[in-house]
Amino acid sequence: MNGHCTGKVRDSAATVHLKRETSRKEAEDESRLPALETAYRSILRELGEDTDREGLLRTPLRAAKAMQFLTKGYHETIYDILNDAIFDEDHDEMVIVKDIDMFSLCEHHLVPFFGRVHIGYIPNKKVVGLSKLASLGLSYPHRLTKQIAMGISEALQPKGVAVVIEAAHMCMVMRGVQKMNSRTVTSTMLGIYLEDPKTREEFLTLIR
Repeated sequence: MNGHCTGKVRDSAATVHLKRETSRKEAEDESRLPALETAYRSILRELGEDTDREGLLRTPLRAAKAMQFLTKGYHETIYDILNDAIFDEDHDEMVIVKDIDMFSLCEHHLVPFFGRVHIGYIPNKKVVGLSKLASLGLSYPHRLTKQIAMGISEALQPKGVAVVIEAAHMCMVMRGVQKMNSRTVTSTMLGIYLEDPKTREEFLTLIR
């Protein structure tokens, strides 16, 4: 029998509650669509567009749905994402998960930033399955980096957590400095990664 399956932490009551809460918030999103649609229609008109022309008839609604999708992370925390993928495991060597896809919206200009997340941690009897981090709502890479690190730390209570985000900002690519290949790199180190330079350097070497 697979050890991961037998050791997986399960809480059916909490899972049911989470599903109900998610359904409730999705219903709330649906109820907000008309107001968002109206707001986008107003923005287009203020930009000088004819919102009654064929190409734009459904654009306000599509834009409203897109914004809700891009900010769906408001419905969940890092712990919610991790909670159903935590395993009891007698493992105390460094675990690294590289190149996790990530996207979000910059809170400064409401344009996307996207990139990769690299995560390392030293387990303390618990490991977690990580694959993809979806949108986490309006944010900025340095705050997102800290949120992910703190979420893993709270969920696993490891000996240390390291998180690095490499992100491309559309606000830099499309406006401002207009550098097509520019990347912002942010990092958060907790526990042994903060205290021990050798452990920190090992992680940074392995994610390169």
